[in-house]
Amino acid sequence: MRYVDCQPARRHVLFAAMALSLGLLATLSPLRAQDGSTDPLPSWNDSTNKQAIVDFVKATTDQNKSTFVPAEQRIATFDQDGTLWVEHPIYSQVTYRLDRVPALVAAKPELKKVEPFKTVLTGDREAIAKLPMKELEKLPATTLTGMTIDQFTAEVKKWLADAKDPRWKHPYTDLTYQPMQEVLKYLRANGYKTYIVTGGGQDFVRVHTEGTYGIPPEQVVGTVGGTTYGHDKNGKTTLTKQPKLLLNDNNAGKPEGIHLMIGRRPLIAFGNSIGDEQVLEYTKTGDGPRLALLLLHDDAVREYAHGPAQGLPDSKIGTFTQKLYDEAKADDWLVISMKNDWKRIFADDVASGQ
Repeated sequence: MRYVDCQPARRHVLFAAMALSLGLLATLSPLRAQDGSTDPLPSWNDSTNKQAIVDFVKATTDQNKSTFVPAEQRIATFDQDGTLWVEHPIYSQVTYRLDRVPALVAAKPELKKVEPFKTVLTGDREAIAKLPMKELEKLPATTLTGMTIDQFTAEVKKWLADAKDPRWKHPYTDLTYQPMQEVLKYLRANGYKTYIVTGGGQDFVRVHTEGTYGIPPEQVVGTVGGTTYGHDKNGKTTLTKQPKLLLNDNNAGKPEGIHLMIGRRPLIAFGNSIGDEQVLEYTKTGDGPRLALLLLHDDAVREYAHGPAQGLPDSKIGTFTQKLYDEAKADDWLVISMKNDWKRIFADDVASGQ
């Protein structure tokens, strides 16, 4: 009788112990891949570069190692265009601005005969690409100035939902690199805080990063324009975009932006072009363990191939010079080959064209 009376209590204790042990196992077990294996980077080939990433994460998160780094200092930064998603043949944000031109000209017909709007209206992308940078720089100031942040955010959300890449026929937010998505998740599973540090417009990028990469808007550092505080006709407070550059978050602007908005030097920085040179230098020359990585676009079949490093075709977009390649090798940065290091580039539905 006594045994029967105690049985529920014993079961309760047993279940509590099992739950506790399962919780501990979930904390201690490695991140599992989609196929149920314990490989945290299943879309990567088993290369020295993949192993270097895994080894670095283990070294900085193991409290028994001298290379251990406290969680609050585990900062990882990622360029976006060409590092996390496709940037060729033209940046998605530039495409958004080009798509705004017809509506802008309809409201201001005098722009119809003025460059760069005259050429943009032709729809000839080759002619648009040949426009001087001085002309192209007029686009963001003219097409975005005067919009409130709320208006801009709503318009970008709609554009991202409707616009599709001409090659893959998918929304731009689908064209993220699966191997990089795995790196982001792997780092966060190991106590890293992941940031996007991009030369792209901060307001534009912040619209989609939480849904696309799991990175909230406050962890996006980008090129920033000025805003003016005010009220709309109903008395609601507004911030209105102005043609005033506050931070050009490219080249040396990237480490400057990191200091301004993050306040810690990254342990890991990932980029893909000359615009990332200074942030990788800034990261790698910090004290303690540091990891700098560059993605080389060398897969013309599955994505694009451009350099001109290593004899690849030259490009104005995502330029990766031989000088940058040589610096990476000399300073022990990892150069990730899209062709050789990645088993696949996109999620299955994008890669298959579905």
